[in-house]
Amino acid sequence: MEVAAGGGMRKASSHASMAADPDDFDLTRLLNHRPRINVDRQRSFDDRSLSEFSISGTASRGGGGGGGYNMESYESMYSPGGGLRSFCGTPASSTRLSFDPHPLVFEAWDALRRSLLCFRGQPLGTIAAVDHSSDEVLNYDQVFLRDFVPSALAFLMNGEPEIVKNFLLKTLLLQGWEKRIDRFKLGEGAMPASFKVLKDPKRGVDRLVADFGESAIGRVAPVDSGFWWIIILRAYTKSTGDLSLAETPECQRGIRLIMNQCLAEGFDTFPTLLCADGCCMIDRRMGVYGYPIEIQALFFMALRCALLMLKPDAAEGKETMERIATRLHALSYHMRSYFWLDFQQLNDVYRYKTEEYSHTAVNKFNVIPESIPDWVFDFMPSRGGYFVGNVSPARMDFRWFALGNCVAILASLATPEQSAAIMDLIEERWEDLIGEMPLKISFPAIESHEWQIVTGCDPKNTRWSYHNGGSWPVLLWLLTAACIKTGRLKIARRAIELAEARLARDGWPEYYDGKLGRYVGKQARKLQTWSIAGYLVAKMMIEDPSHLGMISLEEDKAMKPVLRRSASWTV
Repeated sequence: MEVAAGGGMRKASSHASMAADPDDFDLTRLLNHRPRINVDRQRSFDDRSLSEFSISGTASRGGGGGGGYNMESYESMYSPGGGLRSFCGTPASSTRLSFDPHPLVFEAWDALRRSLLCFRGQPLGTIAAVDHSSDEVLNYDQVFLRDFVPSALAFLMNGEPEIVKNFLLKTLLLQGWEKRIDRFKLGEGAMPASFKVLKDPKRGVDRLVADFGESAIGRVAPVDSGFWWIIILRAYTKSTGDLSLAETPECQRGIRLIMNQCLAEGFDTFPTLLCADGCCMIDRRMGVYGYPIEIQALFFMALRCALLMLKPDAAEGKETMERIATRLHALSYHMRSYFWLDFQQLNDVYRYKTEEYSHTAVNKFNVIPESIPDWVFDFMPSRGGYFVGNVSPARMDFRWFALGNCVAILASLATPEQSAAIMDLIEERWEDLIGEMPLKISFPAIESHEWQIVTGCDPKNTRWSYHNGGSWPVLLWLLTAACIKTGRLKIARRAIELAEARLARDGWPEYYDGKLGRYVGKQARKLQTWSIAGYLVAKMMIEDPSHLGMISLEEDKAMKPVLRRSASWTV
């Protein structure tokens, strides 16, 4: 396929599209460029502390790196560029970590390749649900950026980085288009929620049509897309050892545009990002407006990844790096202090006084103790904790959200003690959070009158369904990564076994319904690409935990505040 974009901004009416002019935009020169793999593993640029990023913004640059708490050896095992292949089609792992492949692995790869006509420089395909019995492509022609994440990781782990590189370049081109919804122009850094490929019969080429929110349910722009793009770019760099893509002027500019949009000054008194409902994986009205944990965790991870990939030698890059470093310090303190909840903190909130004035106030957000829902008192174990769903003036959303808590562990937004406490909670509340199919996207479900008010009587988000307490197999890869980082492999293996017992038999559904996740979702699509890819990534990470390095960041001691919390933090 020939895809190009002009050097400047082009106008688009209600959507952004991209016609194929082969010489129009020289970023396509990168598609066939194969840089020499950098295998120098002496010191990764991920190992640098924020303290090394002085206000001058200067720091030496090097290869990849990651980190874990109880898996200190996985970085030493990691060798970019692949080499030999294991029987599961992943880079060869050590004998100590190898095991016989589950038969489902081969079926999953076959299903993934048939459902994802991916980015190899050939005609650009679509992420689609495929009926293997008839090979009919169902009506699902949108390529969602967030949906591609597990597929990107699967291909990187399988030594197929060109697919991911092509995806990164295509979506970067889309960022350069002028985005308008009605008569309002979106920020320059906005990444699309999705795009699709249309045939142009007049010119005989394919054309990309992007959705920046103007076609989405509720017309909400995706806040998470730009963060996921940065995270995928860093994963690509880590997996291949190839710094050249991230260091191109085009990628550097793309990162800066995303960062500038997020770091813009306004009326906020908190370092967290203020968001509308439906701006992330939970893309329907579910009461996550405000400061949702999913966005804050992804924001934190994207900030850290951007800081590692930006080049300080340019004035713009240096200034952006300084702003990122300042924001990271404030954000980590805010999240660890005010979003964290364990038994002791719950007891403190329960005893809060209200209407406190001045900087000495303990109840800084004026949370009314009577607003604490009854379920949380029984849900909270004496040993364990989690980041609550949302904190804003006079409001604390006590719901558990899986994606935000898992990303908090991977990004080291959670301290090692908090990470261990999150895993303790999952273990203690296995029936609630895992059930018969991992993993609950949120807990508990909202129902009755509260459901009417919060969701607007959404027929798709009924109790224990879809985003409202539904079970999503795609989250299995995030759980597995968090388990590896915290050294809790038994939790991951047990969850994978549960998924293996049903996923293929049920046709790789998008989500499951019911309090225990026993039933295939009432509107769940079958042979869902990210359900397949999420399982594959989980299996490959369990087989070779060194893969965690491409999606994990070590804790930065410079950001660790002195906190007073319960003894449940200790292992």
